[in-house]
Amino acid sequence: MNAESPIPLWRQLQAAASVLAAVREGASATSSLAAVPGDLRPGVQALVFQALRWLGRAEALRRQLARRTPAPQVDALLCTALALAWRTDDAPYEPFTLVNQAVEAAKRNPATRMQAAFVNACLRRFLREHDALVAATDDEPVAHWNHPRWWIERLKRDHPRDWEDILAADNTQPPLTLRVNRRRASVADYRARLAAIGIGAHPVGEDGLVLERAVPVHQLPGFAEGHASVQDAAAQMAAPLLLQGLPEAADGLRPRVLDACAAPGGKTAHLLERADLDVTAIDIDPARATRIGQTLARLGLSAHVLAADASRPAQWWDGRPFDAILLDAPCTASGIVRRHPDVRWLRRESDVAQLAIIQANLLAVLWPLVAPGGRLLYCTCSVFRAEGEAQMQTFLAHNKDAVMLRSPGHLKPQSGANGHALPDNPSGDHDGFFYALLHKRPA
Repeated sequence: MNAESPIPLWRQLQAAASVLAAVREGASATSSLAAVPGDLRPGVQALVFQALRWLGRAEALRRQLARRTPAPQVDALLCTALALAWRTDDAPYEPFTLVNQAVEAAKRNPATRMQAAFVNACLRRFLREHDALVAATDDEPVAHWNHPRWWIERLKRDHPRDWEDILAADNTQPPLTLRVNRRRASVADYRARLAAIGIGAHPVGEDGLVLERAVPVHQLPGFAEGHASVQDAAAQMAAPLLLQGLPEAADGLRPRVLDACAAPGGKTAHLLERADLDVTAIDIDPARATRIGQTLARLGLSAHVLAADASRPAQWWDGRPFDAILLDAPCTASGIVRRHPDVRWLRRESDVAQLAIIQANLLAVLWPLVAPGGRLLYCTCSVFRAEGEAQMQTFLAHNKDAVMLRSPGHLKPQSGANGHALPDNPSGDHDGFFYALLHKRPA
């Protein structure tokens, strides 16, 4: 962020507080940011994402400063400023600047103008008593880890040795990771093209590059022409896992592959970049299904794209079995909260069980569509065992024709500082995922 930005910081803080207020009312940050004027959006997104990563601490600090919860817009502005200013070593602006501009934002918003003096008093006290106030909130788990209490407790049960590392990784800023379209360029060639314009990158997996610094995608060479896509290193494991060792179709034609729940199309595209396949990609949301087509068009790829409910194959299936199915099932997204920091505050504990039911139903409905000798790759971007390991244990117990092939299982989210979980990934930097590759015994 640039303190010399021509857009006043108070305007960005106003917009960031409005987005935070919307998230608290149940809206996603993505949809709320879409309503922010285009000239403000990049700066506001950076502020909002940082505020959401430290919201637990900010709310605890606000309770120290004002025991009674202020009106929603006032509280959102206070918590935004506190979240951005409390860590002085990585605050996007000097704390005094943030406080001054937050007060200015309060004065210039009709919804908060009458409380501008209150905002000023709270934030000036925060500056005076910073160390004591932070120390007073250190023992609160939600403030310390910046996740809901139920989330912290579930991770303790699911990952008793790793829960602290997972929570710490969730609060880091992820890198920009690319997947090189091997039909257009090699990883080595594309890395050289990046180096030529001063962008360092290192390889990850078979098709990926992790950039040393994030840049807007329009600055990436050949991006508009489909030479590369943005995709996390863990998500790039899906296509190689599903395709490695996949037998050729018995009829001599291209293997038939179903990508269920496929939007926005990244994994569909990766499958087609790696092999000549007959792919059907479906998504229940027509607007999101349209995005699949747009993704493939940019990359010069094609598939049968349908807006359909994967759990109701009678409405879309032609009766011919698939050689392989990729089921990227709906989930809590608990493995990708560093990229979507609003998720942790939007989810409720009851969502885990409800989504597990949906996942189990999709597995039960799609498994009969796999040809004997074929395979199904089940994956979720979740670190909760109910959506991964426990789901697979139940499925295998009820489907004796299913055999678990070599699979990574649960991948913890990793920042560059705390892990090297993926092969050929020197940064150890990737999202949290679960993968299970299932083989169907021939009849």
